[in-house]
Amino acid sequence: MRIRTLALASAALSTALLLTGCSPSGTSGGMAGMDHGSSSSSTPAESDAEFNAADQTFVTMMIPHHQQAIEMADMLLAKDGIDERVIELAQQIKDAQGPEIETMQDWLEDWGISADDSSMGGMEGMDHGGGMMSDDSMTALESATGVEATRLFLQGMIEHHNGAIMMAEMELSNGQNPDVLELAQQVIDGQKAEVTTMQEILDSL
Repeated sequence: MRIRTLALASAALSTALLLTGCSPSGTSGGMAGMDHGSSSSSTPAESDAEFNAADQTFVTMMIPHHQQAIEMADMLLAKDGIDERVIELAQQIKDAQGPEIETMQDWLEDWGISADDSSMGGMEGMDHGGGMMSDDSMTALESATGVEATRLFLQGMIEHHNGAIMMAEMELSNGQNPDVLELAQQVIDGQKAEVTTMQEILDSL
């Protein structure tokens, strides 16, 4: 496996978000080169905004979450006999989430936080959560071909997206940094639309 599956338990996320009131502060940044679509771009004041524990938790959890989505997309794109609609969708996911990973990594660097020191570091070995695919599910996707691979990808990515949407909604409720809040809203808007598309394709198979 190129990227080790990181467990993301919903209970731990909720607990981490409760720490918002006694959180560290710092600066945000790293938005250069990121396409926000119709969203307004960050202002200098926003670049100096503080962050809280909810912001940190969202970013440190969303990075591996995005990384697994890209791994799933790469698996599918390497296969033959895949529905063209799903190929286009997999490429779309890669194109959107790759730059977002870089942006979030830049934020952690600006905040002086090492990804290795993230609050989720001790969660390995727990049941997967947040929509993350288990090792067995990733192995099944890698081994599958044709329509079976297409179906497994869509089913897994719908669950994966729904987990990301839940995490983003919690960030909107508890976060502080305007750049991170903007990304959370972008995740909700983009991935809800993709879930609708994936369900329609799945129903047509």
